[in-house]
Amino acid sequence: MEISQISISRVIAAGLFVAVGVYLASIVPSVQIAWVTAILLLTIYLFAFEIVDVDVAAVTVMVLLGLTSLLAPLMGLEQGLVDNNQLFNGFASNAVISIIAVMIIGSGLDKTGIMSQVAGFILKIGGDGEARIIPLISSTVGVISSFMQNVGAAALFLPVVSRISARTGLPMSRLLMPMGFCAILGGTMTMVGSSPLILLNDLILTSNQGLPDGLRMDTFSLFSVTPIGLALVTTGILYFMIAGRFVLPAHKSENVEGTDAMDYFAQTYGLMAFELFETRVPEGSPLVGTSVADIENKYGVRIIAVDKGDGRRVGAEGVDRDLGVEAGTVLGFLSHDEFIHSFEKDNGLKVIHGLEAFAETLSSTKAGIAEIVVPPSSSLIGKTARDLWLRKRYGLSLLAVRRGEEVINCKTGGVRDVVLQAGDRGFNSKVHRS
Repeated sequence: MEISQISISRVIAAGLFVAVGVYLASIVPSVQIAWVTAILLLTIYLFAFEIVDVDVAAVTVMVLLGLTSLLAPLMGLEQGLVDNNQLFNGFASNAVISIIAVMIIGSGLDKTGIMSQVAGFILKIGGDGEARIIPLISSTVGVISSFMQNVGAAALFLPVVSRISARTGLPMSRLLMPMGFCAILGGTMTMVGSSPLILLNDLILTSNQGLPDGLRMDTFSLFSVTPIGLALVTTGILYFMIAGRFVLPAHKSENVEGTDAMDYFAQTYGLMAFELFETRVPEGSPLVGTSVADIENKYGVRIIAVDKGDGRRVGAEGVDRDLGVEAGTVLGFLSHDEFIHSFEKDNGLKVIHGLEAFAETLSSTKAGIAEIVVPPSSSLIGKTARDLWLRKRYGLSLLAVRRGEEVINCKTGGVRDVVLQAGDRGFNSKVHRS
């Protein structure tokens, strides 16, 4: 229904644009202006209604301008609207190249992990609430954009916003708009961040050449506009803090009814308060020298992420059960509160409720849990999780099995040795590799 409504609106808009184009073509003074107007309206239509991606639309319009040289006689033109030798001159623009360069730099910084650290720092201060995260992101981008081009600052900060959205579950659209506007407002804090102000200084110098000494205007210094810029940025941040909940977009599913998944799994598989935890193994801990299998079998936890300093192993396919644990190893695992106290006490650990090191890797967009039902004709019947090599072959970690009223989980033990039968329901965890 929604798709058909969008299609109808696009068709109606296309008809209106065509009607406006025909009318303008009838009143413009020349054929060249008529064609330029038509291509301009087409560009606006493609951008406004997202018929294709924005980059595809831009390249399409550029190609159409180039084709006017070939189709000039059919279009009633003496020559093309744009000289083909100058068709790609836009790529020589300082603004275009600087934006491309900043995006490359931003991607490089993202690969080094700096952006992830920035995202972690913001989350550490702001938590996972929108009311604190938006002001932090907005003010940070505002300060950055005061010393570099606005678009460049926004492009540089995109990976940070993406990571914050993944870790907190906040819609990315609600974070991007405040960031974008504050990047624009931050450009007014100094002369460096605003191209119009730099251009204005150049115009003042040009104008002064034709004026007598007594009437010449002073140019702006680097921080001449800072008071005004600070007021604008502060006002912008306050606006999004107060009115953001009403005006910011949020792409959410319309179907909000239904049972909470974790409540269902808890009731069905007897894994109450089943959550994610993280801990770092200290020197002298009894866990040093043991394996993942030893820890899981003894303490009723499921280790789904390991960082030994030589690279992160995530997911059932990444964490080998024979993997040894060393001092300094960071473990991310699934368990519930009644097991954590003894696990922490027996091994001299400090268990974190939630995640820090693996916050992004095990975010809801990259990891999750699912229920799998064994059908009567399945090849899984008569086999155990060990026989199937669920971890290495399928990247699944079997947490519990329900057979009728019987539940086998990490409390009762022996989940991997259960011979599967038709109708069995399995509770599994999975981490998607990015």
